[in-house]
Amino acid sequence: MKYAARSIRRYALGAMLIALLAFAPAIAYAQGRTAKPSPSGPPPAPATHAKAAALIDVQSGRLLVSQNGDEEMRIASLTKIMTAIVAVEHGDLQSIVTVSKRAAGKEGSSIYLRAGEKMKLLDMLYGLMLRSGNDAATAVAEHVGGSVEGFVFLMNQKAEQLGLEHTHFANPSGLDQEGHYSSANDMARLTSYALHNPVFREIVRTKVRTAPNPYEPWDYKWVNKNKMLLQYEGADGVKTGYTKKALRCLVSSATRGGQQLVAVTLNDGDDWQDHRKLLDYGFAAYPLQLVMAKGESFAGYPYVAVADFKYPFAAGEREKLTAHFVPVASTSVAYAFGYRGKLEFRLGEQPIGSVGLVAQAPPEDKKK
Repeated sequence: MKYAARSIRRYALGAMLIALLAFAPAIAYAQGRTAKPSPSGPPPAPATHAKAAALIDVQSGRLLVSQNGDEEMRIASLTKIMTAIVAVEHGDLQSIVTVSKRAAGKEGSSIYLRAGEKMKLLDMLYGLMLRSGNDAATAVAEHVGGSVEGFVFLMNQKAEQLGLEHTHFANPSGLDQEGHYSSANDMARLTSYALHNPVFREIVRTKVRTAPNPYEPWDYKWVNKNKMLLQYEGADGVKTGYTKKALRCLVSSATRGGQQLVAVTLNDGDDWQDHRKLLDYGFAAYPLQLVMAKGESFAGYPYVAVADFKYPFAAGEREKLTAHFVPVASTSVAYAFGYRGKLEFRLGEQPIGSVGLVAQAPPEDKKK
């Protein structure tokens, strides 16, 4: 693909400039001689009380803030973000979980499950995420993974698939244990991934959830521990955490103007306030912008984008955006499914994403 892209670069240059004029009027050469200089780069990120912090844009996956972001640390119940997404992806949400003695006796935060109790997996995931039940984490792990150890294997397998290089799990609850750690950057990337799943997204944004209680005449009622849902405009998740060794940990998400951000702090004595500052900063300094719209054509070619491409730009960055057309080989499977190439976007020399191009549908014949 790269060789093919280079081979067409000379004769496609003029057409590419026309295309960039069409889909990115803010790019420097689209502005031409009338372009006005703009401030370059974002303002400094706010200081936090955290030992490590991160901020990420969910749609693009761009890491906006990283303060000691790769330091491997204890993460307490932020672990349950991985527990929940693995359970959602591997489990039958309507299946019935039977609570074992091991699960019912798990120390720490609890939703007070009893040995032998039966509960739908989906309901148990609400107890896991809203009330941070360690008993629920163990029951979910045994049900989905066959054993706690089997489930932990799935957790680490998922971490490897997502490229979380500073993460390793030893249990599904987040209780302090050797070999159980992650980093602020990895937790941001994991949460960004998980929030693309509609089931996970709905669970973590829920403020109150009820579930059948087989032992009492009233239902379980779980109120979300995440105060950001009440304290911050647009907040929509995701998880609190605390142990004596990890101290206060928090992952929060919020959506404003169609842009969703995730903030992470580890070992932070003033996390609610720090998360408000981080999220405010992200929305102000890195607004999500449309670069190319779904169905938009490219440079006079009979190709259109298969999806929107959006990216969070700091001040002055969009002028550095370039696009590079990469054709699809006519013998490839992608070509057989209608793909004709893709546009690769770069910010300076850094690739930031791409959008597929398909053949443009011919216009319908006008009725005579």
